[in-house]
Amino acid sequence: MAGLNIPGVTDQYNTNDTVEKLMKIERIPLTREQDQLESLKTEKDAWRDINSRLTSLRDNTKTLYSFENPFNSKLTSSTEEYAVTAEANRSASLQSFKVDVLQAASSDRFLTDELENDFKVPTGTYTYKVGEKQISFNWKGGSLKDFSAAINKRGNNVIKSSIIGASAGKKSLLIEAVPTGKENRLIFEDDAKTFAFDSGMVDKIKSQTQSFSESQNEILPVNPIEYDEPVYMPPLSLTNTKYDEEKQTATVDPRGAYQVKIPEKILRDTDLHLQFTVTQKETEDITPEINKTLLQPELPDAGTAEYEGIVISNNLSDTNLNLPPEPPAPLEPVKTNQILYAVMEDGSEKEIPYTPAEDGKPAQIDVKLSDYSGIKALAVRNKNTGTSYEISSITALDPVKDLGYGPKHPVSTADDAIIKYEGITITRASNKIDDVVPEITLNIHDKTEKTATISVKPDVDSSKTAIIEFVGKYNQAVAELNILSQNKPELIEELDYLTKDEKDAEQKKLGLFQSDFSLTNIKSNMASTVSAKYLFSDTAEITMLSQLGIATNASGYSGGYSQSKLRGYLEIDEKKLDQALENHLDDIKMLFGYDSDGDLIVDTGIAYKLDKQLSAYTQTGGILAMKTSSLDSKIKSSESKIAKLETQMAKKEAELRNKYSQMEGSLNSLEAQQNTISNFTKQQQNQK
Repeated sequence: MAGLNIPGVTDQYNTNDTVEKLMKIERIPLTREQDQLESLKTEKDAWRDINSRLTSLRDNTKTLYSFENPFNSKLTSSTEEYAVTAEANRSASLQSFKVDVLQAASSDRFLTDELENDFKVPTGTYTYKVGEKQISFNWKGGSLKDFSAAINKRGNNVIKSSIIGASAGKKSLLIEAVPTGKENRLIFEDDAKTFAFDSGMVDKIKSQTQSFSESQNEILPVNPIEYDEPVYMPPLSLTNTKYDEEKQTATVDPRGAYQVKIPEKILRDTDLHLQFTVTQKETEDITPEINKTLLQPELPDAGTAEYEGIVISNNLSDTNLNLPPEPPAPLEPVKTNQILYAVMEDGSEKEIPYTPAEDGKPAQIDVKLSDYSGIKALAVRNKNTGTSYEISSITALDPVKDLGYGPKHPVSTADDAIIKYEGITITRASNKIDDVVPEITLNIHDKTEKTATISVKPDVDSSKTAIIEFVGKYNQAVAELNILSQNKPELIEELDYLTKDEKDAEQKKLGLFQSDFSLTNIKSNMASTVSAKYLFSDTAEITMLSQLGIATNASGYSGGYSQSKLRGYLEIDEKKLDQALENHLDDIKMLFGYDSDGDLIVDTGIAYKLDKQLSAYTQTGGILAMKTSSLDSKIKSSESKIAKLETQMAKKEAELRNKYSQMEGSLNSLEAQQNTISNFTKQQQNQK
């Protein structure tokens, strides 16, 4: 196989090298366009980087003058933190006040007797109520552990449960209400109540209810009140009320009324509720009978006398009835549910809502004394003309306490938090109290041993951190502007916070936009803004950033010329900044943003002005967005041109390789013919 040659593969005549050299020349436009594309992408990345830096600075400036600026942040402290702490909103006043905690709010926590490990909770419907919330579920029966898990699964921040190892081989179940406060007692209903008794969680206790309105002597006339009613409507009267001593009920017929005074001992406990029933009965309406008496009598004619053709009329009868010139309009039936009233100390009355029960059943009425401050009596005023009411005697009770049972092993009992704020006793259901001191939440933990002093002070550290962060963002933006607008390698070397890889990346962008004046303009505007004076008040002592110890030469370097000092970076004199924050925090807040025209909207200041300047560059459709958009178009055009050139190069290379392959094939054929002739000649010579 010596001398075997495959065109385009063995490359006997160096055609591959020849094609590559020819294609290198052909590819010059493509290579130039690819270099141009990389340059465009580098420019786009550079614009995106500076946009990121300026956007970060802009976002930072917004936080310095917006409602959530750090200068409004407050810190609280308590001399008795074990008992009471506080949280201050941004609008809270700087102040200190005194608090005594008499007791913290607590919740009901019920514990069963010690039960055997294999104790089973029976099947049933278990209902637990805490305040106005209720949890109810069907239980198929099972162990204490599974029952506790079922409660916790459905507890929904109303109740929770846990298993406690009481002694060897025995356990107790703890069930507790999550909300605190006297009004949030844990109440057992349905099979939960049965289980509570059977497991030794609760015991029966004596009822503490008080009753009144149990005799005729307590049924009194109502206070006279004028109503906008027809003059012929019968007045509300005690005479239309009957009392049944045996049933201890008062029946109030149409246009009947009475009142019952509330005993003083009941009024002293505002936690009590007054409960009674009202049974509505429809009766014959009294208006038709009344309307009959309103009709004027028809008097007979006086008559006449006649004698010999002469007729003489008698005079009209004189009845002395003083009848009106026109008869009154007939009365209309009255139908209203406004029958119950709370009689106040000043004699005024407040309506108590009443809705009749269906099918003539008794309606349950519950009057919470605390909802009617100053109440002295209950009044019934039946203004109806065809309805009567049967009112039961009245029971006073605390529905939270008077359940008929109580905890057998009380871990804690639901009760309110009681504190003294500046000597004023205050009761709340929760240990988080946010309605006593404006914009401040008190967190109650325990009873105080001595009076706690709560102080509210400005959060100076938060303000300092925000200012330092602002300076850092500002310097990073200036550094990026310097690198893009100047071809000076030392600009990168001076940035000690950059890693080697970051410095290499910045090196590629060095001086990339030297001829673009938009970068030098924004840098110049930023420098003017941070160095300007802001006279927001005639009494202000801090009107310039340099007075905070923040300037391009804050360290006061005086060792001769320093090029790095001219870069535009801000420096911080931390000692001077600390003093300014401690003594002039309000001035510093105004320096970064204030309202100059009294419309309650910030319209000037360092942060505000920087924000507005930067927004022209960084906002959607801004200067930087337009530049990247222009580059996007150029990049797209370049990529399209490159794709076209690559297609052309591939076609050209294929043509050259085909052409040189044919040529190489021809040369190989000629060489083969030459070898054949040469071999034939040698053969002929050998035969001679």
